[in-house]
Amino acid sequence: MKNITDSFVSLGHWPSAGSFGFNTDILATNPINLSVVLGVLIFFGKGVLSDLLDNRKQRILSTIRNSEELRRAAIEQLEKARTRLRKVEIEADEFRVNGYSEIEREKSNLINAASENLERLENYKNETIHFEQQRAINQVRQRVFQQALQGALGTLNSCLNNELHLRTISANISMLGAMKEIID
Repeated sequence: MKNITDSFVSLGHWPSAGSFGFNTDILATNPINLSVVLGVLIFFGKGVLSDLLDNRKQRILSTIRNSEELRRAAIEQLEKARTRLRKVEIEADEFRVNGYSEIEREKSNLINAASENLERLENYKNETIHFEQQRAINQVRQRVFQQALQGALGTLNSCLNNELHLRTISANISMLGAMKEIID
């Protein structure tokens, strides 16, 4: 904290000759900035992030439950189709002479229809899960970014007190006065 205020205080000690200086000591400035940003992100974003993730987890679990119910319904349909297939096979034995090829065609159609329904439901379940995961990830990213910005602005505003504001304003006014005298 002292290093941050020292960097603002040093703004008031600029020479009035119009020169401008940078703090080129990277080892002194970047770790402080990074630690402040990371601290703010961890402190403010931890609870929000866990709440968001819990909510998304519950939504994804409910979507999975719905998909499982659809899967069970498809399995029941498949069982009904198999029962019907057994009946058709019994009738096939009775009518083998008259329509063996028609019965085989109906058998394959029933199996193919049931398999296609099951495959379609499985694909729908996988697409739904993938979509919900992507949406959850995007919402979490957005929320974390907003929280980080709010935290950084809050930290910045809390670090700047009235005395520091007044010193910065007076330093800027004196620099503008010096520039005006140079121009005149």
